[in-house]
Amino acid sequence: MISLPGQVPSAANMGARLAIVELLNCHSRALDRLDASLMKAVYWPSATVDYGGFKGEAHVFADLVMDALAGQYQLTQHRVTNTVFEFLSDQQAATESLVFAKHLLLDGSSEMVFSGRYLDRFECEGSNWKFKFRRVVMDWSRRRDVVDERAEGSFAALTKGLNNQQDASWHHLASGLVPLPLPAR
Repeated sequence: MISLPGQVPSAANMGARLAIVELLNCHSRALDRLDASLMKAVYWPSATVDYGGFKGEAHVFADLVMDALAGQYQLTQHRVTNTVFEFLSDQQAATESLVFAKHLLLDGSSEMVFSGRYLDRFECEGSNWKFKFRRVVMDWSRRRDVVDERAEGSFAALTKGLNNQQDASWHHLASGLVPLPLPAR
């Protein structure tokens, strides 16, 4: 089912693409909010990963990576872009995505910026797509000094991001909850 670039996908193929993009986005959110449950939800129980230093079961990795990230970084941002799709069948797809990940060290003095790619395999059972395999490819990485301006000037009044369930996004995305009240001026 190799498709040509620019070919209009079928409705079913478009739905599969949207489901896979949502999985990619949820995986990044799981890393950035230290949410092992969400990470496990995007992988089939038999899925495996190759993150260089860890090669094995994705569900085991989900628990390990959360502890590793929390022990080294205040915050992370994983951005996935330029995803190229290859549908191997109606139930299997392979993707290559660019990943740009920023990691603010615990003391806030520097950040590690990772540029690479995700090589992913997805499988569909019924109408549910999930990861079957992920390999991380490193293109380059760099470390930069940071001048933390979160408490300065107009930034001081902004809601601050957190890497846990106290982050404003948890409340914002929870179904049935009313929006957070705006602070008094």
